[in-house]
Amino acid sequence: MTVLEDSTAQKTTGQRDHAHHTGTAPAYFSVWDIHAYYGESYIVQGVSFNVHEGEILALLGRNGAGKTSTLRAIARLDDPQITHGEVWLDHQHIHLMKAHEAAIAGIQLVPEDRRIIPGLTVEENIQLAQIVEPIGWSLDRIYELFPRLGERRKQEGVTLSGGEQQMLAIARALSRDIKVLLLDEPYEGLAPVIVDEIEKTLNIIKEQGITTVIVEQNAVRALKLADRAVILDTGTVVFDGTAQEVLENEELRAEYLAI
Repeated sequence: MTVLEDSTAQKTTGQRDHAHHTGTAPAYFSVWDIHAYYGESYIVQGVSFNVHEGEILALLGRNGAGKTSTLRAIARLDDPQITHGEVWLDHQHIHLMKAHEAAIAGIQLVPEDRRIIPGLTVEENIQLAQIVEPIGWSLDRIYELFPRLGERRKQEGVTLSGGEQQMLAIARALSRDIKVLLLDEPYEGLAPVIVDEIEKTLNIIKEQGITTVIVEQNAVRALKLADRAVILDTGTVVFDGTAQEVLENEELRAEYLAI
């Protein structure tokens, strides 16, 4: 039995242990002491954090700090491979699930490259995400949130602008029965006015009770949006607190975020 399997066999105990370590009851979404590898490369080195329901968490750090790898591990993609630790969502263990099982449980990752499917229209990209139940937001609700997508519903998805493709990627996640939205570099390559639109959208999503973890190199924008922040350095957590604390701590920003 692997360390990870052993921890899952003790899943109820694991939740109690997590509560013991943090001094509180288990959060809505908890990552506890996860370790993950790409082959022999030790990338995620004991990352832990809690997120409350409806909260926006900014997961920050310099390039190579392990942010994207942490998101991928949480979403249960094939790489990196979790070798130890636990991921809990609403009292359900995620850490031994396959990626499609984690998605069914409510974990939706919007990767940096957005993964818009060539040859399909905007609407077909969204509908394809709804083939497998449970289904989330309806097309009408998605188009109400993203009017531009409604206007371009018959346009091929890959011909959209960068900002519109980001909206489509988020729309595809919302079309599933989503509980936690994982966003990897959603602002990359976008003009500030488009970033403003994305942020307004994320605040609306927050109002719907959806929990969001955002990885973003534009740390100041992410911090102004987020409730809390976790900073990684070489695969480990070096800060876990409010986003405002990071904005007010010039020394912390300079050391770990270069801002």
